[in-house]
Amino acid sequence: MTDGWPELGTARWLDTATTLHLWSQVVGKTRLALEPSMNHWWQVPLYVSARGLATPVLYDGDQAFDIELDLVLHALRVRDGTGRELSFPLGEMTVAAFYRKTMETLASIGVVPDIWPRAVEIPTIIDLDRDVEHHSYDPVWARSFATALRRADAALKGFRGRFLGKASPVHFFWGGFDLATTRFSGRTAPKHPGGIPNCADRVMVEAYSHEVSSAGFWLGNAESPHAAFYAYAYPEPAGFAEATVRPSAAYYDKTFREFVLPYDAVRASPDPEREIDAFLTTTYEAAADLGHWDRRALERQGTA
Repeated sequence: MTDGWPELGTARWLDTATTLHLWSQVVGKTRLALEPSMNHWWQVPLYVSARGLATPVLYDGDQAFDIELDLVLHALRVRDGTGRELSFPLGEMTVAAFYRKTMETLASIGVVPDIWPRAVEIPTIIDLDRDVEHHSYDPVWARSFATALRRADAALKGFRGRFLGKASPVHFFWGGFDLATTRFSGRTAPKHPGGIPNCADRVMVEAYSHEVSSAGFWLGNAESPHAAFYAYAYPEPAGFAEATVRPSAAYYDKTFREFVLPYDAVRASPDPEREIDAFLTTTYEAAADLGHWDRRALERQGTA
């Protein structure tokens, strides 16, 4: 029943997830430092790879390279266009040590990114180059997380492909530590109020410059320690919170202002992919219908 959707609530998952969240910000900020700007900050995210999370190809002058957090064989890997591959093992390691090793590895191929080492979208102030508090790494959980990411990535890509309008890639935002895809109505949205911890308001203003229906997969945190699929609309149309969605395990969370489908409910289902697709489809339909989107123009014929 649960083949392919691994258990994520292991004893040390939160400590490992918190450390990995901060490590991913080091990698993500490297991409941010080197990429040209893109609409909605799409130059920021990482992407699911066969073994974990990775950047696309990055350029620093004539140097082309990519970075991967390999959560299967547990290594940080840097590959360049000349055929070189440099790496160091992932294990019990402070964020500060991970930061130093990553910068040293990049410097060895001639790349010295100028990044702001302050963690973002986290309420507490954490300097990535100095943090020695977070250092946990459970390789069993990391491998399970990589498997769950691949499964979620496949489900979200299938859903994204049914939309003809503007839609984001399925990408991993290292600020919120979640995998997401977003559909756009084509209309501009009210100015976002910002207020995200340690994140400039202008980031959210541009990210939400247009009306969206967004969905994704989130691991959870100390305040809400359960993995889940989620879906929300910005701006949220009247009646959205009361909309009927499927499957029956889904509900509207008034704190987060989004629909939630618990990961454990997905695992317990005889057909997890069908449950996820029903959740993604019905939450989008609620956002689009209540928001008066031109669905006929935006969707592939006969699909949502």
